[in-house]
Amino acid sequence: MIKTDSGSRRFRLPAVGPLFGACALLLGGCAIDGPRPAPSASIPAQWHTPLPAGGTTAALPHGGSLTGLSQWWQQQNDPLLVELIMAGESVSPTVSTARSNIEQARASRVASGAAMVPKLDAVGSASRGRGAPMNRTTPPITTTLEAGLQTSWEIDLFGQYAATRDADQQRFEGSQAMWHSARVSVAAEIATQYYSFRACEKLLDVARADAASRAETARLADLSTKAGFQAPATAALARASAAEGHGNAIQQRALCDLDIKALVALTAIDEAALRQKLADTPADLTRESPAPVISVPAEVLAQRPDIFNAAREVDAAHLEVGSAQAQRFPKLSLSGSVFTARSRTSASTQRFDTWTVGPLQLTVPLFDGGASAANVDAARARYEDSAAQYRASVRKAVREVEEALVNLQSTAERNEDALVAAQGYRASFTGTEARYKSGLASLVELEDARRTLLSAQSAVVTLQRDRRNAWVALYRALGGGWSTAEPPVPAPASASEVPGPTTPVATTAP
Repeated sequence: MIKTDSGSRRFRLPAVGPLFGACALLLGGCAIDGPRPAPSASIPAQWHTPLPAGGTTAALPHGGSLTGLSQWWQQQNDPLLVELIMAGESVSPTVSTARSNIEQARASRVASGAAMVPKLDAVGSASRGRGAPMNRTTPPITTTLEAGLQTSWEIDLFGQYAATRDADQQRFEGSQAMWHSARVSVAAEIATQYYSFRACEKLLDVARADAASRAETARLADLSTKAGFQAPATAALARASAAEGHGNAIQQRALCDLDIKALVALTAIDEAALRQKLADTPADLTRESPAPVISVPAEVLAQRPDIFNAAREVDAAHLEVGSAQAQRFPKLSLSGSVFTARSRTSASTQRFDTWTVGPLQLTVPLFDGGASAANVDAARARYEDSAAQYRASVRKAVREVEEALVNLQSTAERNEDALVAAQGYRASFTGTEARYKSGLASLVELEDARRTLLSAQSAVVTLQRDRRNAWVALYRALGGGWSTAEPPVPAPASASEVPGPTTPVATTAP
């Protein structure tokens, strides 16, 4: 420390910036970039076996592009569906929460990175007072002004802060993936609700046609009873059937209204405007717009945002083990300051300029009651848990894909049978109705044929809805879409890498 001792003598400060920089470079050369986890904390090979080597770096769904998401839904040839999905995404609290998580993760990453660089603070102070008397002489009132800069830097010798920074980077990337997951979930939920309404419309048409048919049968039965050709009990049965059909139509209309209410809640579109849009753009559930999925290789699961995020969490937990381990090693810190002070009395003015480099302080932990060792054990436990969660996510993804493919296969195989059944029961009802009008069949026979036809027609519409829902489920299970092109063959893995299975999860031919 160098200081002047008189206001009449002035000492020029040296260029302390280059001096600080030289010390930083010399000490920084001792730093190790990256954590040094304990050997038992190394990543076990089995945590990534469900995916091929390097699979955790797969691209996000649709390349992380909002345009890609809408373009996939445009393949359904239903512009209204795309509009509803875009509207729902803009008001979804799930998407908003995911976006907030991204900002929080970004802030954490910046904060952890800032711990690795020197800190610089500006300090200023002012005081006025009178000192203790000396030689029975009253000292003058002194005004002291002081200003300067203080800096401190803890050198990351063993990678503690670098590991924390890298862990936060991993979580930041994972939060971005979960934002895409939120978008995919919103799109799938709206699409499912939309197809439910479209199926409800068709079921309502079936119910109304059935109610009209029953009402006409009741009218004819009433006329026939009044003419004395049928017993009053027959007319009563016909009226009861007509009332049942009318009630079924009312119930189906209520279900359609509930679907519209759900779409309004999901998209925040005015109900009157939404009803008009739905009425102006009818949809055909029988048209197959998605491209056929022949197989789904296991590698495709790497694009699922939840698996991507789980892999990032494993990496982050592994880095935190290294950070906790580094806390048990010595710490090296450097500080410095540059100050200028001015002391003024009624008789004189003095200036004091000071600068300091140091101390260069080495702290060696000796005893902390086992706290640092406990922190390492806790970090290892979190790592093992995140690895287990990753494996569970992969198993869940495989199950969801296989279930969607099974449903697609099942609906494809049942479609022809359902159509044939509906056509056959329609022909049977038509014949029975003609026989009833000719007096050759009873009303009980007619009603039995009508119920069978209604069930067959409802089954066709329900099957169409289930098939659309299976497509949506596969879309969600694959993380937001897929490509019919053959996936690229992964590069040969090194001896230290354990490749995952490359066989298809399941196959289907819709």
